[in-house]
Amino acid sequence: MRKPAVKKAVPSDDVLRRLRAICLSLPNTRETLSWGSPHFRVGDKIFCGIGDEKGRLAIGFKLEMDHADAIIQDPRFWRAPFVGRYGWVSMGVTPRMNWRQVKAFVEESYRLIAPRPKAPKPKPARRSPA
Repeated sequence: MRKPAVKKAVPSDDVLRRLRAICLSLPNTRETLSWGSPHFRVGDKIFCGIGDEKGRLAIGFKLEMDHADAIIQDPRFWRAPFVGRYGWVSMGVTPRMNWRQVKAFVEESYRLIAPRPKAPKPKPARRSPA
């Protein structure tokens, strides 16, 4: 007997449009399809993704460890599979999401993932003719 097909949670056009607008407004970002779901990268590194987690639609992002530890006390959030120990958190997508909060989490994740600008090399001191 075959198992019934499990229906995966897929983002609606509106949810994906809003998340895209937030993620792609940040410098040097792009969208990729990873593991069959939309993910957003800065350089080669993922800073946000959206997809199915055990039949539930979720947005994932990285937070400071203290922030991640505190936020998972709220049942809308949980440690992301496989990478939760690194500060990655998943947030369940709901019809009444607080998009300002999502934007703040995505921006925090971006800051943690984006490469730091390199400091310019100091110029050698000029010697005045003696």
